[in-house]
Amino acid sequence: MYSKNIMDKIRKRKCLPAELDMSDSDIYEAMKDIHGYVDVTPADLKEIFKFAYRHALDRLTQHMKARDVMTAKVVSVVRMVPVKEVVELMAEKGVSGIPVVEPDGRIAGIISEKDFLSRMNIKGNINFMTIIAESLFEKCGIHTTILNQKAEDIMTSPAITVRANVTVSEISTIFTEKNINRVPVTDDEERLIGIVSRTDIVRVNVQRKTG
Repeated sequence: MYSKNIMDKIRKRKCLPAELDMSDSDIYEAMKDIHGYVDVTPADLKEIFKFAYRHALDRLTQHMKARDVMTAKVVSVVRMVPVKEVVELMAEKGVSGIPVVEPDGRIAGIISEKDFLSRMNIKGNINFMTIIAESLFEKCGIHTTILNQKAEDIMTSPAITVRANVTVSEISTIFTEKNINRVPVTDDEERLIGIVSRTDIVRVNVQRKTG
């Protein structure tokens, strides 16, 4: 019963239930439902149940797939969209990366903050405060070097993608090995169907540890 309920919640929106706060009266009532003699105290049974429940959560979490944690409504752009519009869209939606797609929905590439930073005329160690400082002194020339270009001019291509049945554990490994923060999820025709970010992975791990 618990596994089905958990999986139903996972399918609805990557959400694991919190650990149950059982009282001794709950345990006594449960023990009455068991036919025969049970040589265990309510406290013991409560502790056993909590450990079993947590083990079940761990097992289910380890087998979670991209489809279970991905964001299905993905903010994306097509190749020919001006970079200025890409910047405005990313700011409006509060995202730090955005997939670039072909007219038929197939993945063409992906644009992240790194793509912007690597194309700015800024020397030395690049970080957020460097951008602010350079912008204040009008040294970075962002308007001439980036904003007049198209999405396809600055995107990283080909993009690293995964299928919906790839496990969360495998995605975590990809993030670490490729030093990326998000990965588009595609169908068998390479069409975009979702996206998984580091935030999604962290959320799952936190829920597993606190559940």
